[in-house]
Amino acid sequence: MSKNQDILQGLGLVEELDEQAGETITGGYEVFIVTNTTRYNVSYSVDGTKTLAQFAKPGASSVWTAYGGGIIKFDADGRNNYVQNKSYNLADGATYEFQYNTRTPGNPYDIDLYRVG
Repeated sequence: MSKNQDILQGLGLVEELDEQAGETITGGYEVFIVTNTTRYNVSYSVDGTKTLAQFAKPGASSVWTAYGGGIIKFDADGRNNYVQNKSYNLADGATYEFQYNTRTPGNPYDIDLYRVG
């Protein structure tokens, strides 16, 4: 293994790059579930496709099939007048939930996406 491969391996990037390359080469897709467990409407997009309004509502759940890498983008602030954009690369077969971000005490509007399965 080369020095560059050792560095990438140490950062955990080799597996991610291999997975992305495999999806591109095979024309593969990823399937995952996204659920909103907050009291806010959480609009989001996956690979540039915006979720339907009914799936942004509190308690709503949606199954996604992504052909472009499974990149989710959303506003992590529940307030209408504030925007805090976040983006993640979702894993095939995983289940995710929008939940309150308890790592930021004192901010009840802060939400994040967590892998739960």
